[in-house]
Amino acid sequence: MQARFFIATAAILMFTGVAAGAFGAHGLKQILDADMLAIWQTAVTYQIVHGLGMLALGIMLQQQDNGLLRKAAWAMLAGVVIFSGSLYALALTGIRVLGAITPIGGVAFLAGWAMLAWTAFKR
Repeated sequence: MQARFFIATAAILMFTGVAAGAFGAHGLKQILDADMLAIWQTAVTYQIVHGLGMLALGIMLQQQDNGLLRKAAWAMLAGVVIFSGSLYALALTGIRVLGAITPIGGVAFLAGWAMLAWTAFKR
């Protein structure tokens, strides 16, 4: 059951990531300066990369329901929400304090990849 949730959520993350990338390239190009567009693009890149990571985890969970893999998928989802979400908000608002939240999402990404690596090495 959770495998399907993570696969569907990964697809949604990648869909919205592609849409956000297109919006940044076309809709925000005239509105945001180059620095804010670069921040937007970083958010898009990390969202798509970790959506792919979550997709892989969902597929792996179909093969073997593993608690650590589930936690890794949740960590990647939290990372996208916190890391990419704070960068999207920063780019749109210019409120620099939002950048202080971003590293929390980065730690979630690292935790997700570390849990995946640990699971692979344990096998």
